[in-house]
Amino acid sequence: MSGTSLDGIDVAIIDIHDKKITPVAFHSIPYPKAVREALLSVSNNITHTATIARLNFLLGALYADAIHETARRKRILLKSIDLCGMHGQTIFHEGQQVEYLGMRVASTLQIGEAAVVAERTGIHTISNFRERDMAAGGKGAPLVPYVDYLLFRHRRIARVALNIGGIANITVIPASAKPSDIIAFDTGPGNMIIDTLVSHKTQGRQRYDRDGRIARASKIHPRMLEAMLSDPYFALDPPKTAGREQFGHEFASGLIATGIPIDDLIATATEFTAQSIALAIPKTTELIASGGGIHNRQIMRRLRELLPHLAITTTASHGIDPDAKEAIAFAVLAHEFVKGRPANIPSATGARHPAILGKSSPS
Repeated sequence: MSGTSLDGIDVAIIDIHDKKITPVAFHSIPYPKAVREALLSVSNNITHTATIARLNFLLGALYADAIHETARRKRILLKSIDLCGMHGQTIFHEGQQVEYLGMRVASTLQIGEAAVVAERTGIHTISNFRERDMAAGGKGAPLVPYVDYLLFRHRRIARVALNIGGIANITVIPASAKPSDIIAFDTGPGNMIIDTLVSHKTQGRQRYDRDGRIARASKIHPRMLEAMLSDPYFALDPPKTAGREQFGHEFASGLIATGIPIDDLIATATEFTAQSIALAIPKTTELIASGGGIHNRQIMRRLRELLPHLAITTTASHGIDPDAKEAIAFAVLAHEFVKGRPANIPSATGARHPAILGKSSPS
């Protein structure tokens, strides 16, 4: 899994027996600086087809290397791995249809060539999970709710699974829920705006606000926060999905252009993330958090203050490394593909019907 934060490649190795998911190993490999910069340059940006084609094959090689390194570090035989689920790196996602060349079109593009992964690892690789859901009228996201349902459904307790990556998303799982009862959507920004501001402040030397220290020591700008929370995205009803197109470089550049001190912008963006998440959380009993944002203590502190009625834990309390959950999810989606089972949740994505997700690159 490589997410919208563009921080690197997360590799999770799991065992699946029936519907029981057992984590075996996890390792995260940062992107080389030049690769990250190249990915930023093609993400919702004017670029050249040659750059995208080269990055597509380069990422395939990096993903294969990451699998080899994880297996070696954890002393797992590569030939013991039956299947690889590969999300790829999203460089464009437009789940809502727009007018284009006289037609209405929704589109998405994840790069990272699955054929390269299959060839270099000898592992049957499943990729391109979002397209089939979009072909069925869905937004292609979020796809993790199916796995949240498998992992966290409870007979008596209503839960919300929250992932704070570059974008934050929630899965609402009522007590004794059926898949059709699930509600899931992107709440808005996670770490994306904060990371961009920190990178600007440090001229790229630092890519995130470690432990939320800058935000904690700085001042929130109330008028700017109010303006940010009035973004039209928050008025949309689910299903809805967000990305770099809404809360990426252009959004952060607009903040920087205001002339507000950068540290105060970081504090304001951090509060923006916390409040936009809290506003989206319905009345439930438990909130189970995962993703890189849980390491930002200021975000987590504010969520506990904004949602005092909720028991807030992380997926670690349920035996799942919070940094590994999304990589685990795409392993599960690959498993469902080879079993011929639909793995989207139409109530979350807006698809007309359940669909089998993925494309196959045999070993």
